[in-house]
Amino acid sequence: MEIVCEWCGNEAKNSENSVYWELPDGTRAIEITETPAIVCNQCKMEYQTDEVTKEIEDQLFLVDTKKIGKSISYKELMALPRLLKRNYFDFSS
Repeated sequence: MEIVCEWCGNEAKNSENSVYWELPDGTRAIEITETPAIVCNQCKMEYQTDEVTKEIEDQLFLVDTKKIGKSISYKELMALPRLLKRNYFDFSS
């Protein structure tokens, strides 16, 4: 399946990169390494899909963020035990 860049409309590819995310309580930001990303071959834009963004935001809302250091991999973040089963404050779905 061909991936199209959301910014310029040209061909893009799946990749991974590091992102920096502010915790929901606003106390600090963390680095999330090896995060799924889309990278455009033409405009060189690197970005996360809406789905990955939502997964990160939900997970950070549902885990004990005090147990996260300055940096964590995407897979490690998604594997952290949740305090709640789901984000009960998300009314978008």
